[in-house]
Amino acid sequence: MGHTRIGQQVPPRLLTHNAHAYGAAYQQAFADLAAAHRGEPLSRIVPLLRRAADQALLGFTAADLREQAEAISTGQLYELRITLRG
Repeated sequence: MGHTRIGQQVPPRLLTHNAHAYGAAYQQAFADLAAAHRGEPLSRIVPLLRRAADQALLGFTAADLREQAEAISTGQLYELRITLRG
């Protein structure tokens, strides 16, 4: 399970919401990567996650992305907890 702290303006970009024009939401991008890249090395998955996070304007750390990539690679469920900063 991951945990990150983000500003209050970010949730629409994180969660799938058809009214926003920010490209693919991170949630959908993560699901797509998980479906397509199971069993692949972290070195291949992390840059894809970084691109998706950058497009969604999410400031995940390298450690956050590595943890997410490990879950994708191994097929483990991954729960991301988000704390909104005021």
